[in-house]
Amino acid sequence: MTSGEVRPMRGSVMFGFGLETGLHEGAGLLQHASQADRDGLDLVSLSDHPYFADRLDAYAALGVLLGRTTRITGAVNVTNLPSRPAPMLARTVTALSALTGGRIVLGMGAGGLWDDMARLGIPRRSPGAAVRAMAEAITLIRLLCGGGPPVTFHGEFYQVAELEPAAVPAPPIWTGSLGPKALAVTGTLADGWLPGHAADWRSDRVAQSRPLIDQAATSAGRDPADIATIYNLPGRITAKPLARSRDDEGRWVGGSARQWVDELVTAAGEHRAGGFIYFPVEQEITADMALGRWARDIVPAVREALRGPGSGGRS
Repeated sequence: MTSGEVRPMRGSVMFGFGLETGLHEGAGLLQHASQADRDGLDLVSLSDHPYFADRLDAYAALGVLLGRTTRITGAVNVTNLPSRPAPMLARTVTALSALTGGRIVLGMGAGGLWDDMARLGIPRRSPGAAVRAMAEAITLIRLLCGGGPPVTFHGEFYQVAELEPAAVPAPPIWTGSLGPKALAVTGTLADGWLPGHAADWRSDRVAQSRPLIDQAATSAGRDPADIATIYNLPGRITAKPLARSRDDEGRWVGGSARQWVDELVTAAGEHRAGGFIYFPVEQEITADMALGRWARDIVPAVREALRGPGSGGRS
């Protein structure tokens, strides 16, 4: 298969950039969000760790950066659900959607750092309960979007009575699920999956996990192709090719722009990748330069290769 013949799994491949979230890094966050917007990226992403005093609140930051941009979509990757009750989270994302013309993706996580969350006063949940709460939250958030009659919901974790849905469509929902039960929730209810621990398309984690999503989707009467896999992708962008673009454990470490393009075209065309969110790592160039190379040298070349001859449209 040549680069001119490959096609992504379904629809457009998204290209994003992971933003810094340190309390004193706000200027850089806004600068990089604006730069990503100008350079034609699809998405900017930031993490959610409300128990750390040295981090910006994810949704406060997201609201500001979306107000500073015009076309790029924003996502929290992933929302710390236990600290943000589903009914209020629904109101938050519908407000952001209404204000930005729908430029929002809801990244959802069941919760992981329970010792840190407990310091916020959040009751601990067992792994099974956390997954059930995530499934319930996705269901309730969808009910509270798109208008319609008032919603009454009596769940294990959430209860609302005669609550009017916002007249705004539900945003795409991506999960950061890991275990079999959480992966089944993704296949049954979500629109996208963010593999954990920066696992990529050649990893054992993805090879073992994605079939569980597909199986759950099929069992729920859904087309597995409608659930995108979006990769959080760290790596260096170097001026010259690296002798090895993967480490001894097979993890992607980066390389020249050409090495990145070849790898991502293969990921989208042969491994059904639905998107890539680039996270710069410590390297010889600044974050500004890394973002510029990603947005101007790598992403357009991948899009062009995925379009192929005669398609006439953007990938």
